[in-house]
Amino acid sequence: MWIENPVFREDLEQLAACEFIPWQDLEKKTVLITGATGLIGYMLTSALLYRNLKYNSGIQVAALVRDLERGRDKFSAQIAEGCGLILLEGSVEQLPEINGPINYIVHGAGPTASAYFVEKPVETITSVVMGTRNLLELGKTKRVSGFVYLSSMEVYGKVISKTAQAEKDLGYLDLFSPRSSYPESKRMAESLCCAYFEEYGVPATSARLAQTFGPGVAYEDERVFAYAARCALKGENICLHTSGTKENMYLYTADAVSAILLLLIRGERGTAYNAANPETYCSVKEMSELAAELGAGKVSVITNCGGGGGGGGAPPAPPPAGGGGGKNVYRADPAFSCGKFSS
Repeated sequence: MWIENPVFREDLEQLAACEFIPWQDLEKKTVLITGATGLIGYMLTSALLYRNLKYNSGIQVAALVRDLERGRDKFSAQIAEGCGLILLEGSVEQLPEINGPINYIVHGAGPTASAYFVEKPVETITSVVMGTRNLLELGKTKRVSGFVYLSSMEVYGKVISKTAQAEKDLGYLDLFSPRSSYPESKRMAESLCCAYFEEYGVPATSARLAQTFGPGVAYEDERVFAYAARCALKGENICLHTSGTKENMYLYTADAVSAILLLLIRGERGTAYNAANPETYCSVKEMSELAAELGAGKVSVITNCGGGGGGGGAPPAPPPAGGGGGKNVYRADPAFSCGKFSS
């Protein structure tokens, strides 16, 4: 997917022209991106390359991929355009030798499937924590000007209150649950970012992303919003295993990329930001009902299909801090948004 997709191209156009992104600081710089073939990493990589294509910005993008052939296939159109992409084969656990300057790092690689967290909790923790440490060490060696770690709203754990939560208002996590391997390791990775900033001056910032959606979401994506959309498109009822009371926020992929680029240059170092659209805050059932509208009245939402009866699923993301929190980058007003991203 590249500029032949009209929706994706429109997003790239608006990102490339977005005035609050400090593009001038990225001109003729090299940006290392891990997780480049993932949903957010691909959008971020493409946005930087499209900026080159439109404005001749001279940004060099080094994309870390596990499989070089898969990477070449994924970015075949961008490579054909010759717009400044270098593919590096390796993993965050075993980084390849990286010669030459690296000015900025965006670390987005890591496990993302809930089933994997439960089945492989050791590998989840190892990948997240050791991978982040390896990238921070690289940032230290390369003396980068900015480092953004893509964290998750799951670090908040279980929050009972529905009032706005500041970045330090973390809730309960069950240490004895294998599923907690993901949010606990994300917390540790954020702590590592703070530690590397305080001890070594690595300019690291964490971005706690809400669930992201947009062009490029795989049809077989297991997240509930993708499942609901699939059912609606097929004209099938949406069956939730729980009561659907768990509440989440969502974030469009282009919004996520604009937040990441802003934090990469302007973010406060040694801290974390929420990145979400508060206007999307709703229960799983409400989100499913919205998706069901695509079924033209033929699709219903059925709850408690699997027993359970509670909110279920991953720990809920709390409402992000507002007002006095001061570090959130989720605002949906025209001064922040490039136009359509929060609509």
